[in-house]
Amino acid sequence: MDIKEIQSLIKFVAKSGASEVKLETDDIKITIRTGGSGGSGETTYVQQIPMPAQAMPQMGAAQPAAPATPAPAEPKKESEEDSKYITIKSPIIGTFYRKPSPDKPSFVEVGDTISKGDVLCVIEAMKLFNDIESEVSGKIVKVLVDDSSPVEFDQPLFLIDPS
Repeated sequence: MDIKEIQSLIKFVAKSGASEVKLETDDIKITIRTGGSGGSGETTYVQQIPMPAQAMPQMGAAQPAAPATPAPAEPKKESEEDSKYITIKSPIIGTFYRKPSPDKPSFVEVGDTISKGDVLCVIEAMKLFNDIESEVSGKIVKVLVDDSSPVEFDQPLFLIDPS
């Protein structure tokens, strides 16, 4: 987890109104406490910790932990082809929406050319709708998540061809 992802998490917690969120992964433990719904008094504690192999990443105070399921093995050929693309990942957990509302068209489709700052999708988290903007320019190669599906933090959403 890099500093940009941690900053995104802090912003999300401040906007959500939650008073405390804990996140634990294999090598990092983060606790974010806010001083109230105004977002003032944020404190972040990050600690590198060794965890047992069977420990599962868990988000406290926001959602119950889901049972661990092994990821399906992808064919090697496909991942070699995808390596030339940029992967846009979810900065937060929530529900992925391709459209701004049910009666509107999708933000982007496969084959669309996008610019840096274009809205790609919306992720709803705790009744807040967060626009997910592209950090690169390019062409949408693949949409990796179905509309109205739950997404996890750092889950791949789109493949972008930067050329």
